[in-house]
Amino acid sequence: MKKGIHPTYYTDAQVICACGNTWTTGSTRKVIRTDVCSKCHPFFTGEQRIVDTEGQVDRFYKKLQARQQFVAEAEARQAARTSLERPLTELELGTRPTDALAAAGVITVGQALEKLSEGEGALLAIEGFGRKALADLKKRLRQFGYELPEAAEEITV
Repeated sequence: MKKGIHPTYYTDAQVICACGNTWTTGSTRKVIRTDVCSKCHPFFTGEQRIVDTEGQVDRFYKKLQARQQFVAEAEARQAARTSLERPLTELELGTRPTDALAAAGVITVGQALEKLSEGEGALLAIEGFGRKALADLKKRLRQFGYELPEAAEEITV
């Protein structure tokens, strides 16, 4: 061995754990400080706790909370988007069909869906509301995420 290139080896090096446990061992450092040891580590003690020395668990919980908040906001936006109280004017069907429906007392999406559940004939019976307007109404309702009743899917001639 070459002289002067090797570190000093201490046979009585002191190891100190954060829990207060101490012992001696051999090392190139005189004092060693640790966060966990065999007296306090969950694997050896059987205790259910999380050893988090770098804040990784807190970061994970922050990300989890942000994700849950994002999902809740997205669900709220979707619920608002498919509200039955939405005015038909927001569907942008055009002036004539919207005015025809308003004259018949159908001013919200919920009322239009009720008429559709009676069948296409119920809407086609409204004066000034024709097949093209009906097709546009169905198309816009689907685009906004509304479920059309089965009676609306049947084509009557």
